[in-house]
Amino acid sequence: MSSYVLSINPCAANLGTHDPSAVLMSDGEVVLGVEEERFTRKKHAIKTFPRQAIEACLDAADIELGEVETVVVPWQPNAFPKLLPSVLKRVWTGDDSIPAKAKQTGWRSKMELKPAVLGKRTVERELVQITDTAPTITYRNHHESHAASAFHPSGFDEALVVTLDGRGETDATVVWKADGSGLERLRTYSYPNSLGFFFGSLTEFLGFHANNGEGKVMGLAPYGERNPEIESTLRQHIQTGADYDLTEITAGGFELGTQRLEELFDRSRKSSTDTFSKWEKDLAFTAQSLLEEIVVELVETYCTRTGSENVSLAGGVALNCKMNKQVMELDCVDQLFIQPVSNDAGSALGGAMLEFEPTDVPAMDNVYWGPSFDTDEIEHRLATNKITTSKPDDLERYVAAAIANGSLVGWFQGRLEMGPRALGNRSILADPRTRESLDRVNNYVKHREAWRPFAPSMLEDATETYLENGEPSPYMIKTFDSVPDRRGEITAVLHPADKTTRPQTVREEQNPRYYRLIEEFENITGVPVLLNTSFNDHGEPIVTRPDEAVRDFFGMGLDLLVLEDLVIEKPAVSEDRAPTQSVQTPEGED
Repeated sequence: MSSYVLSINPCAANLGTHDPSAVLMSDGEVVLGVEEERFTRKKHAIKTFPRQAIEACLDAADIELGEVETVVVPWQPNAFPKLLPSVLKRVWTGDDSIPAKAKQTGWRSKMELKPAVLGKRTVERELVQITDTAPTITYRNHHESHAASAFHPSGFDEALVVTLDGRGETDATVVWKADGSGLERLRTYSYPNSLGFFFGSLTEFLGFHANNGEGKVMGLAPYGERNPEIESTLRQHIQTGADYDLTEITAGGFELGTQRLEELFDRSRKSSTDTFSKWEKDLAFTAQSLLEEIVVELVETYCTRTGSENVSLAGGVALNCKMNKQVMELDCVDQLFIQPVSNDAGSALGGAMLEFEPTDVPAMDNVYWGPSFDTDEIEHRLATNKITTSKPDDLERYVAAAIANGSLVGWFQGRLEMGPRALGNRSILADPRTRESLDRVNNYVKHREAWRPFAPSMLEDATETYLENGEPSPYMIKTFDSVPDRRGEITAVLHPADKTTRPQTVREEQNPRYYRLIEEFENITGVPVLLNTSFNDHGEPIVTRPDEAVRDFFGMGLDLLVLEDLVIEKPAVSEDRAPTQSVQTPEGED
């Protein structure tokens, strides 16, 4: 009989404030893993207990919560007050007025004491609402959980592991040495000396939202260039390198950090992100460059000290794929594994993995860990709502021909991906060959800023054709330079400013139907690449259920929706293309 471990990122009583999730594991393997936002339909599901995610995990195994051996929480509530003396010392030695210091003392004390007082009680109360008697609850260190998610499924025998985020209980960045016996903590950078809060404050200053807009700043950065004045101003107040110190900006969290930036630059934060001045683009470039400088020097330093050539990364900052490119290209790094669910949702994954020996967790091959829906179930629901569908004889070729003809396609298949990237199961797909594709998806489908780039899905054996120093990268979490002579074939999936790209490479055994779709697109066009972006409208989570996909299909500028074996088309599309049973290629050949 299988034994089960359930791990939850609870987002309760200040135990994390975003991305609640649940992961169920058995015998070292993931049974189901999913974020709560996928059910609530509210991005990041802020301050929400992951009840629906827990129930989805239990349903997948057909068990009750009482049958779970242990529930892991990747936070230790009692650790939060340890920071309070240093936090208050920093407040009272600062330059603020006495009333301002008193106000900060109140809310900072509440921030650090509330988890210890209410954290465990809140988790237990929520779990008892699911079952009469809550199972044993194990509380794990947050950064140790991130570290396990980075090392246990990496496939490495040993590695240098770096976990980087806003904060755990008292940690902001931690360096680990990992091998088959587990994790050894080598160095801790305590909160508030936080890379996450540094980059998040700059994100807020540029008009985006911390814990959501950091990727937009990363995407904006290549439009800027080195600005000595901006760089000098920041360097006067921070220290970079392996001994970095960012606390002059990060000590008060995102809001006070943003206020500090307003003082340093004598400018107000942006109130709109419709357009950006050259100065603002240069600031994004500088923020990205300083982040890269710090992390690169940190990794170089500890690769040298440990002698390890394998590196694993996790934590929210590890979602910065341009930073990851710099780490990947270091001479001291032979292999780099980045946990694709690096945000706080992934701490639940690592918390579960800590219940197993590293050698008992198989190397990751995909993140298709969420719910799925079969064709009969979908067909019945669509018929009930009088939605007409078809079943092409050769689905992959039919859809590939549609994309090659310019159709924008919603693609809903198999199990939902865990993590922030759609990887061919809940995707919007388009032709990668023209700038028009990028503009159409931005303007009519995603309803987002026109300057933001898209990423490709490509067959794994095409990496050397399109990527400089190409290698398998199945999670869209590493950036590569593109091969200059091939850029004309994949214009829509290159960053317009620096011509880099953030690919998902696909092997047939990872995702057979998606592989065949890209293969058929290659047969038609000669290009084994598709533009792939997440299946969601602007500001909403990736779709989970078929009815959400149908709603978005009719509410967005998509031409065709594929739900497992079924196809739904808008009239103008079906009239312009050959009948289902006789698919025509763009060149008019069967």
